[in-house]
Order: sequence, then structure tokens, then C-alpha cells
Amino acid sequence: MSFFFCSYGAAMEVTGSTHLFEINNHKILIDCGLFQGKRIPSEEKNRKFQFNPEEIEAVILSHGHCDHSCRLPYLSSRGFEGNIFATPATRDIAGLVMADTAHILQKDFEWLKKKKVDYPYPPLYSIKDVLKVLDQFVTISYRRTFPVIDGVKCTFYNAGHILGSSMPLLDVGDNKRIAFTGDLGRKGTPIIHDPEYLPPVDYLICEATYGNRLHDPIEDACRQLTTVIKETVEKGGKIIIPAFAVERTQDLIYYLYLLNDERKIPKIDIFVDSPMAFNATSIFRVHQECYDDNVHEQFLIQNKNPFGFENLHYITNVEESKKLNEYNKPCIIISSSGMCEAGRILHHLKNNVEDPRNTILIVGFMAADTLGRRIVEKQPEIKIFGQPYKLNARVKVLNTFSAHADYNDTIDFIKHLDLNRLKKVFLIHAEPDSLEAMKTHLLDNGVKEVQIVEPEVKYELF
Repeated sequence: MSFFFCSYGAAMEVTGSTHLFEINNHKILIDCGLFQGKRIPSEEKNRKFQFNPEEIEAVILSHGHCDHSCRLPYLSSRGFEGNIFATPATRDIAGLVMADTAHILQKDFEWLKKKKVDYPYPPLYSIKDVLKVLDQFVTISYRRTFPVIDGVKCTFYNAGHILGSSMPLLDVGDNKRIAFTGDLGRKGTPIIHDPEYLPPVDYLICEATYGNRLHDPIEDACRQLTTVIKETVEKGGKIIIPAFAVERTQDLIYYLYLLNDERKIPKIDIFVDSPMAFNATSIFRVHQECYDDNVHEQFLIQNKNPFGFENLHYITNVEESKKLNEYNKPCIIISSSGMCEAGRILHHLKNNVEDPRNTILIVGFMAADTLGRRIVEKQPEIKIFGQPYKLNARVKVLNTFSAHADYNDTIDFIKHLDLNRLKKVFLIHAEPDSLEAMKTHLLDNGVKEVQIVEPEVKYELF
């Protein structure tokens, strides 16, 4: 038996998750995500496959986030004809995210053309490509083992990261096992179930996004959010929250529902300005099989809807979004994208970053070379749509809301594996300092061998 593993994305970086497995000359992918960051370098990376898409026999998709799923339409347009295996919720989320990405790519191209920017690349794919690739999806529920290719079976375990997120576990041959964490979630996050512990494996491919960081306790989320809202309202300002349309926005809505229901925050209007977030929330309503007990109780026992309450408003059309510029009272505006690279959030930032009464509330990871990272770094001047703006608004970062495990969460997760059987942990999906820190933590906690995965390096497992 021959088994090789190679990462062509999310190796010593965070975006672009694309991992190739070669098993007895058969090739499968886990994830095929979009690179995000500076326009030209990301575009060039997104258009380059270091393998022949026609030779890929199947794709296993861990979850629907853009950096894990949004090159699938391009992969299909380049000749991939196999099945894409995912949980039912992941298929729905990925379909939404890919369609939204196709729309953004087209609008971005039209804007560049209108501004007469010399830009050589047409949109990476179209909505037709999205519809085509959706026909290639095969949905499988958690803990139901299924064949991927000859000699390889897969089982999805709950990663607890976003709705439908999974950890694919591969059974290869008679008694060889490799697991992939995808994006590993945290215990105690709202709405969805906690991450599951895995059965014994020989190798683990593990994310390390926060290998050098400990999050604030989840129990502090409501308290911290309350403080930010009260302080900003007292100044007469707005709270602008860039948030991923999938999971992060729904988490925020749920916390705001609790605070509003218990009258712990001033009664102000809450605007969710993202058609994608609106559609994602609809998907959340459908997939109640993913809910934890608390949300089930709200929906099924108390007959309440945490995703819809009196002062919560979903904004779906452009004219309504523009009217928010004229809204002169304190309010909360939640808008995608999470890393501030596209979407309506750019307009809200443009209109609000120079007002010191306002707060820019950061509730998720911001990759290098993104506008979101520059805001987190509190750079005095930032560029939006190519124009400079003074960052006068207060910037507040709440790590409480992270959907990624910190290093203590990851250590706990791995300690529940059979460390005697575990030969090696491969670390991916993190920047270099986080990878080095996570490697040290794991070695200090009984893991025999830890490998920081380098991009385009082939590793032999069996």
C-alpha cells in the first residue's frame, strides 16, 4: 500500500484549504477552498492547481466556509467529474457561499472594468458553474460510514465549528486510519453541538489557527457584548460588526436575542445587512438536527424564535442598506464579509470609521493582508475602495466568539485520542508563529511526533 498526503493550500497560512491524498495511485481531495488576501497574489493562487483536476476521483468537504469550499466550481469547470461528499447542512451552506462568491466575483470584475483598472483576470467562475458542481454533491449524515474509492471508507464526526461541519475519518485498507479535523470548534458555543472526540487513529491532520492563543471563556460572551453595546450607546454611536454570514452572524443574533429578552441591553435596532446572512439563517431554521439542547428548547419547547425578534431587522435590498447611512440613532449593524474584503460591510466601514463615537467590533479571525487585519492592528489610516480613511472609531476585539479551538481546546481534543497508536500529528491552517507554538504544546503533552506541513511537500504515511 502507498499513501501520500500533500497540502496545496492552508499550509503555513490560513486560507485556501486544499489537501491531496494519493492512495495506491488514486487521488482524492479534502476541501478545495478560496485563497483570500491581496487581490493579485490571491487571484494567481486561486487559478493554479498543482494537480490535474481530471485525475481527482472524489472530494470530501469538511464544511461550507469560503476558504474550504469556494474553489469547487472552478475545480469542476477544469474537468473534475467525481462525487463531493459532505453532510446535508454543509451542502446547503456551501451552495449558498459558492453562489454568493460567484456574484461577488462578477460584481468585482464589473467594478474594476468600470474604473478602467488594468486587471487581466475574468471572474474565476459563474453561477452556472456553481449549479453544475452542486449536482456532484452526495450528502452523508454524521457517523454513517461510506465508501469514497476502492479500499477507502470515510466517516464524518461533528467538528462543532459551524452548522454541518465535520471531521472526516478515513479507514484505509484493513486497519489504517487517518483523521482530518477540518476547522475544530470549541465546547459550549451556542446553537450547534460541541466537537466530538474521535476513535483511535494512526495519523491526525490538525488545524492550529490559534496555536498561540487562549480564548476568553464563552460564558463571558454576553457580558463583554453587553459592555460594548452600553458604552457605545452612551456615546450616541453605532456598533459595526463585520461577521461571517454563516455561523458567526447566527451566534451573534442568538446572543443578542438572549440579552434583549432579558433586558440587559438598551432596546436599539439591530440590522443584519447581508442577503447571504438572511439566507444562511433560513438554512439554520431547516437543519434543526444540528442544534444543541438549549436552542432546541427555545424553538420546540418555549416556541420562541431566537433568529427573529421585535427589533431585529434583516436587510436584503441595496436601497434599504443605503438608508442605514442616514440612520442617526445608536444601532447595531452586522454585515459580511468577516474579513472586510468584500460585500456591504465595506460601505458601512467607509461611512463610520472616522466617527469616534462608533465602535468596530471584531468577533473573528482576520487573515494577514486583509482589511480586517489592518483594523485589528489599529492602523491609523486604512484604505477602503482605494481611498484613505482615518480609523477614528474605537476598535474592540472579542475573542470570545471565535469558532476555532484555542491551544487548550486542541490539547484536550488530542489527549482523548489513543496516544500510543497516534504516530504523528500534522499541523495546518495557521500562520507560522501559531504553528510553532502548537507544535511545542503538543510535544509537551505526550504527542510523539509533530510535523508542521509545508506547502506542496509530499508526506508518505504508509
